[in-house]
Amino acid sequence: MQKLLEQVIEAHGGMARWKSFNTLSAHLKQGGIVWPLKGKGGMLDEVNIRIKLHQPWTSHSPFGDAQRRTAVTPDRVAIETTAGALVEELKEPRASFAGHQLDTPWSDAQLAYFVGYAIWNYFTVPFTLAGEGFSAVELSPWQENGQTLRRLQVTFPEHVATHSKVQTFYFSADGLLRRHDYDVDISGGAPAVHYLSGHTSVQGITFPTRHLIYVRDADGGHQPEPLVVSIDVSDIQLA
Repeated sequence: MQKLLEQVIEAHGGMARWKSFNTLSAHLKQGGIVWPLKGKGGMLDEVNIRIKLHQPWTSHSPFGDAQRRTAVTPDRVAIETTAGALVEELKEPRASFAGHQLDTPWSDAQLAYFVGYAIWNYFTVPFTLAGEGFSAVELSPWQENGQTLRRLQVTFPEHVATHSKVQTFYFSADGLLRRHDYDVDISGGAPAVHYLSGHTSVQGITFPTRHLIYVRDADGGHQPEPLVVSIDVSDIQLA
């Protein structure tokens, strides 16, 4: 397991290079059924993100209004003006999802929390998997679309806000992340399969630029519809 994780991290640019950067910014174009399903259709179709690489913090802008942005950590959601004035705050945001199912509407602050922690996870994997408190086991290889994918089943520590405590990551022969399975705990444990493609190197770090997320079937497959979330990434910059 440890050797596979080391190979994967090296394939994505290496830990030393990753640690030489502190922040990431990018532009996202997003689609899928989840946004209208949650009562937030169109709100994040085109959005800019900023994240801190080594601690969980994410900002989306614009956020429903050209003059608003977010600042999200595991313990707090803030919706602010672009000048920094606080508009809305939600502390202990995860507790607010108690009893939610896939079709339960979200408040603006709940939306900010979901996209905040999700995007932080998506852009910092696989490097975060080597962090304190993570544990992993290698599962048997997986066959899909003519490829043999190696799999890591990862248990996340309690301090990391993420979809579910146990998640599975699939890597192709070149070491790149191609698939990611999880259950969305804050939406009633909805099972998801997340495909990643369009990998590109930015300042020596490799990122996928195309994300497609579907409902995961019990056998690990999925139906082509509905497309739950799509994310197209551009203008990635590290600093």
